Amino acid sequence: MERPEPSSIPVTPGVYLYRDAQGKIIYVGKARNLRRRILSYFRPRDQLTPKTAAMIGHAVSLETLNTTTEKEALLLEASLIKKHRPHYNIVLRDDKQYVLFRLAEQEEFPRLEVVRKVRRRDGARYFGPFTSAQAARETWKSIHRIFPLRRCSNRAMKNRVRPCLYHHIGLCLAPCSGEVDRKEYADMTRRVSLLLEGKSRELLDMLRESMEKASEDLDFERAAVLRDQLRAVEKTVERQGVVLQKGGDMDVMGVVTRPDGLALGVIFVRQGVVQDRSTFFWPGLGLEEADELILSFISQFYGPHSAVPPRVVIPWLPGGGEDESPADQENSGGEGESALASLASALADLRGGPVYISAPRNADENRLVDMAKSNAREAAQGRADMPLSERLKLVLHASRPIERIECVDVSHTGGQATKVGMVVYEEGRPRREDYRVWNIEGAGGDDYAALSMWAERRLEHGAPWPDLLLIDGGRGQLAAVYRVLCEGWSRGLAAEHEDSSLPFLAAGIAKARDERGHADRRAGNVADRIFVPGRSNPLNIREGSPELLFLQSVRDATHDFSIGRHRPARAKQAFSGELQRLPGVGPATAKLLWEHFSSIADMKAAAEEDIARLPGIGRKRAGKIWASLREL
Repeated sequence: MERPEPSSIPVTPGVYLYRDAQGKIIYVGKARNLRRRILSYFRPRDQLTPKTAAMIGHAVSLETLNTTTEKEALLLEASLIKKHRPHYNIVLRDDKQYVLFRLAEQEEFPRLEVVRKVRRRDGARYFGPFTSAQAARETWKSIHRIFPLRRCSNRAMKNRVRPCLYHHIGLCLAPCSGEVDRKEYADMTRRVSLLLEGKSRELLDMLRESMEKASEDLDFERAAVLRDQLRAVEKTVERQGVVLQKGGDMDVMGVVTRPDGLALGVIFVRQGVVQDRSTFFWPGLGLEEADELILSFISQFYGPHSAVPPRVVIPWLPGGGEDESPADQENSGGEGESALASLASALADLRGGPVYISAPRNADENRLVDMAKSNAREAAQGRADMPLSERLKLVLHASRPIERIECVDVSHTGGQATKVGMVVYEEGRPRREDYRVWNIEGAGGDDYAALSMWAERRLEHGAPWPDLLLIDGGRGQLAAVYRVLCEGWSRGLAAEHEDSSLPFLAAGIAKARDERGHADRRAGNVADRIFVPGRSNPLNIREGSPELLFLQSVRDATHDFSIGRHRPARAKQAFSGELQRLPGVGPATAKLLWEHFSSIADMKAAAEEDIARLPGIGRKRAGKIWASLREL
């Protein structure tokens, strides 16, 4: 790309976007001074990082968006990165909301909920985050075994007239029916808060004192309950590791370099106790991109519903002088400090209180940064956080990464109004603009025939081809589709591509089997089976693995989409039957009405003259139809 004319670039804060020859956004950046920042990309090539040089080599046009402040530019940049996911930006692909515990202590009888979003200013307390939803739910169950809080929703509790089953098995005190007073329940809620805050010693002292008092009052039944709670909490406390003796909430980050990229580890510390940890990996990055990595990660990791701590500890403060090699974000010298200040201000708005982003201030925080680096190093060695496309390539034994996935499912009612819905995922995210639905006629109720007919039409549709075609079904459905695809490809498309084999992998996903050999359709099933052509047994993929869970989620999205597109056709078919019961309306006339009116409401709203103008319907017959429609 040629160096732009300096006078054409504003000197205000804002966001700049580089586009390639196809007009696709390949990089998004923000600047406190757009002109100074953009011109820094057009230095001699040996002063640029390899990634920056490659980006400038592919860029053909530049676009700028002005903002009032650098903070606004920061927020706009993060939004555009999440939306467009540019190739040369550092993109946080695992940006899901982690699991939190919510305890609404302002309620009369609070319950402990597992949530993924923080509701700002709702008066409730949040504990977490937990990176593993399964581990969080196990903790949630353990807490309820120790402290029998209510589990039902506010609406269910309000409408309940007698205790539920949990009360009868000793796992709920039944506040719904007045079995426990508010003070006793509040005491238990306080104990749960102490446990989740990490104030284990204070909780143990409280339980021990209450147990001794109950024993002195000869209330041995209550003393036994408190004794069991005391023992259970002691076992839980043994698994907690206190890292800050004075307590404190913070997220601590550490960055390590690997021959194949950069890894970043995060440790979540709450009340001085390590709550959880997580690791992220970006292949192809070098140490020169580490400053940008830290700033970009913070801006993308925390969102409107995240649990933002009062402190974020980073391994070092980005910066190194304005004249040094430019990272793709402006993080040099004073620009780096300015970017951190803008980030801290944005996080403070999310949290509703001050947030400080700084390097380690003492030995304890240095030790936590080393711990985060150690976790990142171990995860990078195992490549547990390699891109999803690479993990799918490994488990499916594919020849290349699985970037684009097309998944299809059949939906019909007794062989009528058959639809085949297809959803498309790219880089782990749905591409809704590529979703398609095919109307299949003549298949009856045969799913195999419907899928075979769809396969022929998919070949006619042409590129872009997926890396993986996923069929909702087992060996039979997969074989029907694969046979048609192979025959059609070798017959017409192989010569064009100089290759007789399909350019993509086909697979089928089938429900797991229960102990009786039937399809296991229970909620929470994590053991579905993946079949590929030429293999009788399913692939050996670990139950509950991220790759299998992702494929299940794609299949579920396809199922919902297919049924959603089938319902209007089913309703139309039902209304067509109702129409044919009217005087003067047969199958041909019903079809004619549906071709000209989109709904029964439109038919009823039409004037008699509108119906009379339809081909083959005279004025007299139109009058009968119009009168009958008005009576519906």
